[in-house]
Amino acid sequence: MRRKFEIGFLVLLLFTAIISAQEKIQDTAKIVQLREVIVVNRESLNNKNQVKPLASIDEYLEKSNKITMIKRGNYAWEPAINNMVSDRISVTIDGMQIFGACTDKMDPITSYVDVSNLSEVHVKSGQQGAENGSTIGGGIDLKLQKGSFNKEVLNVGFDTGYETNGNAKIVSAELNFSNSNYFVNADAIYRKSDNYTAGGNMEIKFSQYEKYNISTVAGAKISKNGVIVGAIIFDNATNIGYPALTMDVSSAKALITSVSYQYQNKNSQISEWETKLYMNTITHVMDDTKRPDVPIHMDMPGWSDTYGFYSKMKVEKDKHSLLFNTNAYYNKALAEMTMYPSDPNENLMFMLTWPDVRTFYSGFYGEDDYKLNKNSNLKMTARIGFQNESIANDFGLNSLQIFYPNLDKNQQRFLMSISSQYQYQKNKFQFSGSVGYGERAPSVTEAYGFYLFNSFDNYDYIGNPYLNNEKSLEFNAAVNYTSKKFNLGVEGSYFYISEYIIGKLNPNYDRMTIGADGVKVYTALDNATIFTANFSSEYSISDAIRLDGLIGYSLGKGNDNDNLPLISPLNYRLMLRYKNNLFDAEFGMSGAEKQYNYSSVYGEDATNAYTVVNANASYAFYKGENKIFVKTGVENIFDRYYSTFADWKNIPRMGRNIFINVSFVIK
Repeated sequence: MRRKFEIGFLVLLLFTAIISAQEKIQDTAKIVQLREVIVVNRESLNNKNQVKPLASIDEYLEKSNKITMIKRGNYAWEPAINNMVSDRISVTIDGMQIFGACTDKMDPITSYVDVSNLSEVHVKSGQQGAENGSTIGGGIDLKLQKGSFNKEVLNVGFDTGYETNGNAKIVSAELNFSNSNYFVNADAIYRKSDNYTAGGNMEIKFSQYEKYNISTVAGAKISKNGVIVGAIIFDNATNIGYPALTMDVSSAKALITSVSYQYQNKNSQISEWETKLYMNTITHVMDDTKRPDVPIHMDMPGWSDTYGFYSKMKVEKDKHSLLFNTNAYYNKALAEMTMYPSDPNENLMFMLTWPDVRTFYSGFYGEDDYKLNKNSNLKMTARIGFQNESIANDFGLNSLQIFYPNLDKNQQRFLMSISSQYQYQKNKFQFSGSVGYGERAPSVTEAYGFYLFNSFDNYDYIGNPYLNNEKSLEFNAAVNYTSKKFNLGVEGSYFYISEYIIGKLNPNYDRMTIGADGVKVYTALDNATIFTANFSSEYSISDAIRLDGLIGYSLGKGNDNDNLPLISPLNYRLMLRYKNNLFDAEFGMSGAEKQYNYSSVYGEDATNAYTVVNANASYAFYKGENKIFVKTGVENIFDRYYSTFADWKNIPRMGRNIFINVSFVIK
């Protein structure tokens, strides 16, 4: 019976062609762009755009049509674009390059910011996302919240939230001040959660976490068109459990700083010019001291420091809108493992899992958005970069030379990308089509990782410094129809990736991890293909009632015809929204079909079909210019037990959860 209901529901979706899910994703372009802008800024507390204002940044990103989030627990989910995870995408904070310090991807870049820091998130597909760095799948840029130079304004905000599942508590505060010469945005947020429960009240052990985040962004006007802006973010998370992994995290700390000079003059051909210097340092400590029955206890700390700059210029000339970006960064990545035998008479075992890899990158990006006529434009982009990698630790170099005797401590790579996008709009129809080519270098793990255990397929992994650059040829197309009451959209992307990097079993090497099935070495498939498609629409039943929804489909194959891992099955989302003045209510559901095209070769198994139902409501109270905003809701109303393709080792998702967010803005 449930199966018939799900099939019927999919048919209903196909006929009604609905879109978008529990959060309105705004597109700032007049003509269709292969880009999404996710509004995060809570200052305006716009209840039309935010299902849960104090949601984590991971929950905001998960509402995107292009992003999926890989979950290893209840904290620090890993973003993926077009079913390509962090190695194949570019993730930046306000244009700054930042690299995690964890060999097991427990600390994606998104984990070191919070909603209190951000105003919006820009998501671009494929080579349209190469503005800030080399990419295959696309780019995510997390934009910091910044003030503006207005008449004197001072407002203070307080937020508090509680969620029943996991006994989660959130408290935050922010202060915003601006006048004609200065602005300051300061904020702090604290989150704590116990173990959550899956459907059926099943406790998921080691899913707790605690963190706080403090940030300040300040600007000073030094001339009519010139501004100096400084920013600092400190993020500290402790006692983080990862139920899908064999280890937890005792500490994850990040310090992110920058200073920039910004020039703006709308009456000049050079309309904007920003030059930024930045530095960030990350310390990440894995341990298993709280896990029972561990054969050998171990510590796995990691460090990542990045120093960089960029200089971006926007030029308006005739029908051309030009963007130039020169950037460079220097990154130090070091990770180690110490194993403590139960017999105190035995020696400690030590290895460098990242052998102090130093990466220097410099590149140049150019973009020309040329207006062909009143209905169409042509956008051309290109990036070229040089990358030098060196192994600074002799012990780490000697360890890798066990497998690669002639390995040199230095390597150089050239990277390039190019794309062309045509956009057309007339009356109610919009069309966008693009083609692109891009390259990326192997990550530190793929090139230099030393006996890294992957719990997904239960193998130890060894890097391969002789890997070639991964290369991608992509095609994208989108068609939209927009009317007063009805919007319909279809979008598709196809990626042909040569030298596709993935681990392959090497029976000649012995495992290091107790219980591992063997050793895999990173190698490359001749090619792989990834296809994604979204069908979407929005229907206004009346001025107060709107129906949104989405159907998405993806398929990934290697040249050996094996399925690629972590590729989404057919999925759908549906939302019925009611809004009347200051009151807003939503009822929705999301789900997926059974995962038929799973990758058993790479340790994946099938996930069952599921449907999850959610509801929320909000109301805004005004007293003068002050505002109180209350939002409450229930997620997974029927307490469904389920996991998705993106849940590491099939770790189940959260069961029924009741939340309430209360926000105050005092002006």
